[in-house]
Amino acid sequence: MSFDHASIVPENRSEEGAGTHENAGLPSADPVANIIAGLAFLLSCSASFAQAQERDPMLLHDADRLTLRGHLQFGLNAVSETNLFWDLAATTAPASGFDPDTQWLEGYVKPGISFAYQLDTGAVLYGKLSAVASRTWGTDAFDTGNTGAATLEEAYLALRGTMGTGLSYDLSLGPRELNLGTGMLIANGATSGFERGALKFGPRKAWEMAVIGRLSSGTVTATAFYLDPNELPATDGNNELAGFDLRHDDPRGGYLGATYVHVLNSDSPYPQAAAGGSGPPTVTPGARDGTNTVNLYARTNPFAGRLENWTFTGDVAYQWNDRIDLKAWAGRVTAGYSFVNLPWSPNLTLGYQTFSGDDPNTTTLERFDPLYYQGSPSAWATGSKSASTFINSNVNALTVALRVQPTRQDTWTLRYAHIRANALNSPVQFGQATRIDVNGNVVAGVTDKHLADDLFLEYSRIINRNTFLTAGVSVSFPGAGIDNVIGRSAAPWTGGFVNVVFNF
Repeated sequence: MSFDHASIVPENRSEEGAGTHENAGLPSADPVANIIAGLAFLLSCSASFAQAQERDPMLLHDADRLTLRGHLQFGLNAVSETNLFWDLAATTAPASGFDPDTQWLEGYVKPGISFAYQLDTGAVLYGKLSAVASRTWGTDAFDTGNTGAATLEEAYLALRGTMGTGLSYDLSLGPRELNLGTGMLIANGATSGFERGALKFGPRKAWEMAVIGRLSSGTVTATAFYLDPNELPATDGNNELAGFDLRHDDPRGGYLGATYVHVLNSDSPYPQAAAGGSGPPTVTPGARDGTNTVNLYARTNPFAGRLENWTFTGDVAYQWNDRIDLKAWAGRVTAGYSFVNLPWSPNLTLGYQTFSGDDPNTTTLERFDPLYYQGSPSAWATGSKSASTFINSNVNALTVALRVQPTRQDTWTLRYAHIRANALNSPVQFGQATRIDVNGNVVAGVTDKHLADDLFLEYSRIINRNTFLTAGVSVSFPGAGIDNVIGRSAAPWTGGFVNVVFNF
């Protein structure tokens, strides 16, 4: 099985997901013992941190119109996986020696400092400097182990103020985070995992370079941006993006917005299905260059009457690139209901999301490029386990999520996703499962649209205002599309994780 590093979007702390010296910081003996010892140490630290809750230990200076604040976030995550990717590698890449069963430990630390200084004009000059050091001990899901790196995260200067006409502005230059809309296209500005370590945590979020300008008036905000993503050095596609976002936020909680993204420069390739679906896909280098995408997004305000306690959201996106004859689309709708009169405040959300795939019977490229989406299960991941295999291209998913809160500190969430391909014999993700069929023909994609059914149970606890515990177990049952690739009934893919994060 082949993996396209550039297309993987690591999950957040909820799976579903300094330096590179070997075994730095932890002994290399028993990984299970390391996991238990590391998590126990972090949990024991929370008691000490809780003693300082009544003051703000990160406020370094607050006088003479200058505020200095320190920032510190760190965490440790233990992960176990069995029958990774339904052991497709045994069929599609038998010589790779890929082990579908693995356990690993990953951690990161993100220190930083920020300042804000009020000018004589009333405007505020502010900025932030931060870095991320991350590491993986053991071998992760993508057969990479004992790797890590320290990288710059945020390093920006900004100016915000008012113009005296009801308008406010916020201008910034330098690496920083930017999330637009619902995170369908612009959210994850950096890549973790592989040579940087911490695949599941994905602690890097900031764009390598960002120029951001905002104008706000009342409930309306306009944002213009230029972005250069912080890509892995080994697979840097030299991507540069620009565009704008216009958004209305209603005080009652609803919103309506639109985002336009233009790819100014890119070496990143696109795959296209072979004519008629027979043969290997065609890969065009630099195909992303010049791609345009428009995304409309909305959320309803609270209703009265019969629709009380219901919330609806919607996203739709259209993508085109005349240079390569690209026309693609994507969308999502959700409906959520809160059982406000029941114990534990249950919330049930139903959703359907779909991303076009390339039709092998046309010369037009219909494969949707999800760009830099938020890849956690609570955002735009397609499934839980499956999100590590299928990016948001040539897939659709029917989803159900049930969340309950036994206490204000404890949350349980059960997620289910039924995942299908949109186009048969067409690349799913970036061409995985390209193989020789029983007749000796080279084929790509799947021959049955049913890809998988994912279940994910997650528990989150707020230990104190700085300490957070998250644990989860998940299973992915392969569909007929995966079974057909293997040539038999594939076994389920299972796994679990537990992590602790401190945030100051």
